[in-house]
Amino acid sequence: MAKVRVGIIGSGFIAEMHLYAYRRVYGLDIAVVAVASRGDHVIPFARKHRIPTTYRDYRDLIADPGVDVIDICTPPHCHNEMIVAALEAGRHVICEKPFTGYFGRIDDRPPIGHTVAKSVMFERVMEEMTETRALIRTSGRLFMYAEDWVYAPAIAKTAEILRATRNKILFMKAEESHSGSHAPHAAEWAQTGGGALVRMGCHPLSALLFLKQVEAQARGETISVTDVVADVGNVSAGLAPEERQHINADPVDVEDWGMLTITFSDGTKGTVFSGDMIMGGVRNLVETYTSGGTLLANITPNNHMTTYLTDDSRLGQVYFTEKVDRKTGWQFLCLDEEWTRGYVQEIQDFMECVAFGRQPLSGVDLAFETMRIHYAGYWSAEEGRRISL
Repeated sequence: MAKVRVGIIGSGFIAEMHLYAYRRVYGLDIAVVAVASRGDHVIPFARKHRIPTTYRDYRDLIADPGVDVIDICTPPHCHNEMIVAALEAGRHVICEKPFTGYFGRIDDRPPIGHTVAKSVMFERVMEEMTETRALIRTSGRLFMYAEDWVYAPAIAKTAEILRATRNKILFMKAEESHSGSHAPHAAEWAQTGGGALVRMGCHPLSALLFLKQVEAQARGETISVTDVVADVGNVSAGLAPEERQHINADPVDVEDWGMLTITFSDGTKGTVFSGDMIMGGVRNLVETYTSGGTLLANITPNNHMTTYLTDDSRLGQVYFTEKVDRKTGWQFLCLDEEWTRGYVQEIQDFMECVAFGRQPLSGVDLAFETMRIHYAGYWSAEEGRRISL
């Protein structure tokens, strides 16, 4: 079995999460051999993770003959061109969420989140995704969609139970929320392709779609999404600056609150919520209500460990969990965060796919459907009506 050599594009938060997962791949000979990032941070990042080669231009990384897999850990507006370039160079591709989005055309009037009709965005995103998916399918290379929720142990156990019981899912409710992104690009549609609903909501939506397909396969059925209804808003817009000290979101033309409901072809329902004003850390939750029971997947917060502390003056280097702004009072610690959230299992699957030539659990079809539904949701919210797919 040949060694799998990975090159990462990006050196931010999600690249860090991927690096921790690569270290824990077992049974395979793999190595992260190069990283590309435009900023000066790439040098200490490479040194920290013992990556031997650095590039400032992602094209140079893709052209490196010593790289088999390109792992794209960049803001969403970069994804599509990087996917296409990597595939055309004969590389396998791992791409972080979301798959793509609408980031503006040359004749758009900024800010595009307020000026471009969401029906137009939907049409153009569908055109681009259809072309890219066709390229993926004809390239002979693997496309691995880095949707960690599919691999999170709580979701994996939900799927295992659904396969065993073959119960009908009647309703699912899922959420990712927190107190807002620190990334400047999250405030602008032109860089992120939407606000809280797509930036965070793509995780719970993909989980719902994945679980519904697990049910369909177990029961020998064909199930698809037929309708989308959504609403979005900027609920923190009226806050004075001094009232925003615990909220990191400050949108320019994106939403900080979003909810969408999907109807499946069997008449069952799923609801996704995301918000940038939720305190207390990241909420990653999926509730599944079936004909035979209830399955509550609390990815985070969970009660693996709880603490009550009165003084955090000596806890500066002690990590609790993402987006928690203090360590005093009652806290829910996320133990082994990369495992709990599915990053370890995700990267293990992807490396096995490259090594053995099989398809990933999370691939292009899930990526495609997630974005199709999100942009139908934005269309629905703007026009105040149900969108039939």
